[in-house]
Amino acid sequence: MPQNLTALIEQCVREIPDYPKPGVMFKDITPLLADPKAFAAVVEAVAGAYEPSAVDYVIGLEARGFILAAPVALELAAGFVPIRKAGKLPARTFRESYDLEYGTATIEMHTDAIAPGSRVLIVDDVLATGGTGRAAVELVRRAGGTVVGFSVLMELAFLKGREKLSDVELRTLTTV
Repeated sequence: MPQNLTALIEQCVREIPDYPKPGVMFKDITPLLADPKAFAAVVEAVAGAYEPSAVDYVIGLEARGFILAAPVALELAAGFVPIRKAGKLPARTFRESYDLEYGTATIEMHTDAIAPGSRVLIVDDVLATGGTGRAAVELVRRAGGTVVGFSVLMELAFLKGREKLSDVELRTLTTV
């Protein structure tokens, strides 16, 4: 990955202290999304790491992961699948609960969202403790899919989330 992309990401992501609770330094990607050159560079970098023929679906994790995953899916000529917080999807779902850096949560994916044997790329904005990512991997596997990669805009290395994803190929555009 070019050094200038790392600098661009770091320049465009702002930190919001004590959000959503005291002691958390939130990484706000909305300035990056508002910059069309930066947004395009990120989408191209994520999609460019995979051959379109190697990915059937791109999964985006609620909510910022949706924003990154949908254009990556278009670039790869793959389907887009949202993984959402519990209770947000209308049809039958697989459900997985997990811990995160400031609490617990549950995510869901429609049971018919991916076909068994599908090759899936999971995309999110930030890898923190790895709980959301691990839960997403488990949902894909429960549906019969294979995770071909997990890609994030930014990894918060000090939270050691990578350890929970040691069995999947993890790509990060920048690490802090």
